[in-house]
Amino acid sequence: MLPEKYQSYMRLLTEAEPDGQEFSLSEVWAKKYVDDLRYQDQVLTSLEQSKAKTDVSKSLLDAMRSVSASAWHKTESLLAHEVRRHQIRRDLIDPWAISKDVHQVYEAALDAYANNITPQRFSVEASKKLGTIRAAHTATDPRVIGFVSMQFHYCGQMLTQRAPESEQRALQDFFKVVDDQLYMPLHRAYEAAANYDYDHPRLKTLRLALPAITTIAHSIVDRVARVYPNYATYTGQLTSEAVRVSSVRDVEMFQIYLWTCVLENNIGAIAQELFPLCVMLYPTLRVDWELVRLMASLLHQEINRCVGSDNMQYCEPYCRALFEMFSPEIFPATL
Repeated sequence: MLPEKYQSYMRLLTEAEPDGQEFSLSEVWAKKYVDDLRYQDQVLTSLEQSKAKTDVSKSLLDAMRSVSASAWHKTESLLAHEVRRHQIRRDLIDPWAISKDVHQVYEAALDAYANNITPQRFSVEASKKLGTIRAAHTATDPRVIGFVSMQFHYCGQMLTQRAPESEQRALQDFFKVVDDQLYMPLHRAYEAAANYDYDHPRLKTLRLALPAITTIAHSIVDRVARVYPNYATYTGQLTSEAVRVSSVRDVEMFQIYLWTCVLENNIGAIAQELFPLCVMLYPTLRVDWELVRLMASLLHQEINRCVGSDNMQYCEPYCRALFEMFSPEIFPATL
């Protein structure tokens, strides 16, 4: 028996006058029936996708303990020597506190993914929590964020690898939010920006640059890869997807540190946090200083092109300082 909603259409068909109207009503009937089928297909597909995401989310949450332990082992093996060499107090690197933060953040990311929340919305919702985590771990020694962010990064990588291939891209979008907000001093930049009137020239310059940050990062990463097509880092060649994603994030990170200095009107963010982080992480990850110098030089060019020569006065001291910090006199090239 046909569902109730179709019976009224059948009555219209049978009661139609024989003047050709039955043809148009038949057409309406057929179109309605097919449209309903298409709608049901969409509903079923959506339900199936939702269930699949829920299953993936649950599976990855169940694996979180072992993933976190594996990520910790990898981070320790890479950075233990650097922690000693940089004389970072071991008590500032609390494995239990970091593991708790990791679990809470990735649980929230997986929940957002399973409930069809967009990565952009998740970024807004997670911003305060990630900012608090970053502030807590950097309160005594900003360099600790290198260890913490690497732990989060490898957790995200390992969770992605455990997911079905069809879902990996979607998950990477959520995990990139976590990476970005931990590696970059976004809240420090927000707080500095809050000290300016809306029309202040430093803020105007920043508004010109912010929309182009990712475009600039992609352009620089492409150009560096063309100059060094065969160069390989710890993770792989510059042209590999994993290295490219990390490289784009790093160029974005350099820009956020640069703009934080512009807003704070001093070199502190770069000198006290970014530079020590680079010295600690890049040799371990086999990133040669010549690549960093080229990136800094290209960044200066791209920012100048983006904000114009009049506004460049606010950025120039920090672009120049960035390049000088990684000069051949301090770090001889080995490429």
